[in-house]
Amino acid sequence: MRVLILTAASRLPDISAVFEGLTRYVEADVRMLDKDQQRNLNAYLRNVVLDSYDRVLLDIPFKHMYRQVSLLARLHGLLIYEEDACQNYLTASKWHGAFSRFYKRLPGARIVVTGASVARRLGREGFDVAFIPKGYDPRILFDEQQDRDIELGFIGRTASKAYQGRKTLLDSLSACEPLQLLRVEPGAGYRHMLNRIRYFVSADVGLSEYMAKNFEAMACGCLLLAWRQGEEEQAIGLEEGRHLLLYSSLDELRRHLTALRADPYLAIRIAQCGREFVVQNCSHDSLAMRLAKELEREWPRFTPPRRWDWLRSLCTLRRA
Repeated sequence: MRVLILTAASRLPDISAVFEGLTRYVEADVRMLDKDQQRNLNAYLRNVVLDSYDRVLLDIPFKHMYRQVSLLARLHGLLIYEEDACQNYLTASKWHGAFSRFYKRLPGARIVVTGASVARRLGREGFDVAFIPKGYDPRILFDEQQDRDIELGFIGRTASKAYQGRKTLLDSLSACEPLQLLRVEPGAGYRHMLNRIRYFVSADVGLSEYMAKNFEAMACGCLLLAWRQGEEEQAIGLEEGRHLLLYSSLDELRRHLTALRADPYLAIRIAQCGREFVVQNCSHDSLAMRLAKELEREWPRFTPPRRWDWLRSLCTLRRA
């Protein structure tokens, strides 16, 4: 199978290892597009022989993709890999409902999302959708087996409206516990910082999925204290008390901290089991294998829309 992969140059988080891993399963032609190329796929693809590919895997930001529905509707074997589809169901997000409106105009596409509940909801709307959780790059992120001098830490963003629940919880925790809110550039510096943290606080309140930083922290040997997401843990395979500790309130989180401080061996055991789980199940190699299965799965019969339908779809999306 020959697959054309269109991804964003300088992508964060970097998942280039996923596409490298895909080459073990399919013949992958990976193209790194700059922002101008992402915004004008029609011009970029003009010199690409699309008929020579069995699949097209699209991995570019939604903000650069959603206005190009007329082009995308004509692509046979289109798979959209989307890490931000949870915003389709966040009322605080500027993209609330936009993903559903976009996908309705791409009946021949398969969508891979990173949240189990997001996949379920999109599936109920009639889309061909699959769930593959986010992961981590083992080439960069691993346990350095060093002393951990930061007891309680969080690394990440809180400024976006979509992260309002995260910010509220972290601010409340900071008022009563020695939480350090940290920012660091990707790469070795990020790995070193994670390896200094004993308990990593995941505060993905209202996001209905696990962000990549959770798996990254576990891979680096942190004990993960994660906001309880409901169906996500079971879908991923995470077991509470074995791989991580879950909480649904600030009080429950603080009770966990009290128990961990009283029993350091409990903390070591959970952190080790969590690290082993993500090493076996959540690396970018695992993600590549699961993506390959979605690419190889039988595609629905594809009938390109008529030209009038392309124009009508484009106008409707722009009004939305």
